Amino acid sequence: MAEEAKTTTKRSKPKFLRTDWHKKIRLGKGVKKNQKWHGAKGRQNKLRLNRKGRMQRPKIGWGADTKVKDFVSGMEAIRVKMLKTWKLLVKVLELLLQKLGPKRSLKLLQKQMR
Repeated sequence: MAEEAKTTTKRSKPKFLRTDWHKKIRLGKGVKKNQKWHGAKGRQNKLRLNRKGRMQRPKIGWGADTKVKDFVSGMEAIRVKMLKTWKLLVKVLELLLQKLGPKRSLKLLQKQMR
């Protein structure tokens, strides 16, 4: 068998939310910033006991494959902070992540025009 090409997509994972997040505003009902995972600690909590029909819990197995780990929308992400890293980007198609200030972005654009 021939070697398979590196896939650039992660498998979709569920949103890990707190138990009863849909019941209270402080747990995330209507307020997205409050929708965070907090492990269940109650003695008879069905989520903690891994009962069927409950939400998924975060585990090591949900992580992305190491070949695809730092990809963003199918492209390898490289943070550009200096002109040196910009020169590396010209060779390979990659994604820019860092927000640059106006002074540096002008320098980059001027170098690109030449």
